[in-house]
Amino acid sequence: MSVVDLFRTAAALSGAWNSRLLGEVGTACVKVLRMDELPVEEETHGAAEVLLVLDGRLELSVEDAEVTVGPGEMYAVPAGARHAVRTGSRGTLVIVEVPEE
Repeated sequence: MSVVDLFRTAAALSGAWNSRLLGEVGTACVKVLRMDELPVEEETHGAAEVLLVLDGRLELSVEDAEVTVGPGEMYAVPAGARHAVRTGSRGTLVIVEVPEE
């Protein structure tokens, strides 16, 4: 695998919230995407996921609590936790998740 410029890769995506698979570590997928200020509907996953903000900010609602994740910070969403992206999230996000079958 070669070096990946995360910012360049995110900037080249066709639109916000369209992720690109960068690689796999065991059963986990590593993805990058751009956020665009708009909210994303609530969801749950069978496995935990890690959200790492490279730049900008991620505004989340997790089990009805508000969470802000800033540049250089990460947040682990527990398996089965209801979570949604709130309005105002922007920047570059890396997601590490185990795909559901």
